[in-house]
Amino acid sequence: MKQLSLFLCFKYFCRKKIVLLSIAAVALSCALLITVASLFTGFIEAIENSADDHLGDIVIGAPLGLKISKYDRLINDLEKNYLIEAATAVLSGQGLLHMGKGTGDVRAVRIWGIEAAGRAKATPFADLLVRQKNKNTPPTFAVEDSAEQLGGFVGIGVVAKPDDVTDEYDFEQVTASIGREVFLTTGTKELKRRTIKFTIADVVFSGVYEFDKDFIYLPIDELAEKLYPSQGKIADMIQIRLSRKVEPQAALPVVRGIWQNFADNELGWTNYAISLAKVSTSRQMQARLLAEYRKQMAMLMLIFGVVSAGVVLLIFCIFYLIVMTKQKDIAIVKSCGLSSGAVAVLFVVFGLIIGLIGSAFGVVMGYLFTKNVNYIEHLISVLFDLKLWKSSTYMFTRIPNQVNWESVLWVGLAAVLAAALGAVIPAIAAAGVRPVKILRYE
Repeated sequence: MKQLSLFLCFKYFCRKKIVLLSIAAVALSCALLITVASLFTGFIEAIENSADDHLGDIVIGAPLGLKISKYDRLINDLEKNYLIEAATAVLSGQGLLHMGKGTGDVRAVRIWGIEAAGRAKATPFADLLVRQKNKNTPPTFAVEDSAEQLGGFVGIGVVAKPDDVTDEYDFEQVTASIGREVFLTTGTKELKRRTIKFTIADVVFSGVYEFDKDFIYLPIDELAEKLYPSQGKIADMIQIRLSRKVEPQAALPVVRGIWQNFADNELGWTNYAISLAKVSTSRQMQARLLAEYRKQMAMLMLIFGVVSAGVVLLIFCIFYLIVMTKQKDIAIVKSCGLSSGAVAVLFVVFGLIIGLIGSAFGVVMGYLFTKNVNYIEHLISVLFDLKLWKSSTYMFTRIPNQVNWESVLWVGLAAVLAAALGAVIPAIAAAGVRPVKILRYE
């Protein structure tokens, strides 16, 4: 009898083409949800990782109106601690950049005064440079063939614009800009205007549009001397890279303690001024933005989840159709001794099989689409002259394409349960078939 029931299940599965429709529905729903969850999660993780790469694990920010002087001593105190791998100072500002005589090209820029070698220790900065990338020596602001000229770095978006269709930069134009003399106009409340002439020594290509479009980098000591003469080594931000496997939350109290001791003993700040300084992880600095993205992701998954819930209705309709049109087969099986409960279980198991097969196909489809999403997006842009992903809109030059395996697990499980749920009512209807009534004229 068990063999007969399995044969009936196999017969319906193999010969009823309409069953393939339910498998396809489950597969497409799984693939859709997996892709959306993976792309959205990848985008959020890319923001978190970009903050880690460009700001370090922990950031000490001076309060408004104050600067961190003697920052080299603070960095030395930080790096003595075994939890900290490296630290680097940043002096920030804003200004107007004139791209050279006769060009008429003036644009607003954000300025970071940095120590190139120190920043390369604390962040992957050396890997972002166009000319000095992959060199064994630490990056430097030195200008080739001219040791006397002041050198600086500029974001790739300062010297070039991405193509409207491909969203890619013309690296011949980028390389040609290296060695060009430019003029930066900046200032402070005390010094209304300062003009700094420097030569582009290298170009920074981070892949994060916000950093690439308008950032320029100058030696921190030269920038401090121009903006805050005779104040020595000053900065308004210290970016810290922790040792491997050290959690930022665990190291945060240690960093805060070192900073408070330094500000009290070396800087002579009041307790109130010390408390105004922000000591936080780079991810905490992005927390509000990421919380909003997660809310949007949850709403999007809810909407697509409701749409995909139509799979339950579809499987219900298909199974109910099978029950109504194949009552004779069901009656024969029951007349041979199979109980009503066993018939109901048979149809629920049938739904589970459809869910398993559909979810398996959906996982494969979702994985392939997510991993190849950049190629698919590029193909669409070539075939239809339509750029779906632009770094100026979505922050990154490439679509994050990491599969979220946690989502794969719960989406696949939900698909199997949904398929089984869709088969419950038809299973009850099949269990209620009366062999005597169906077969009495046979």
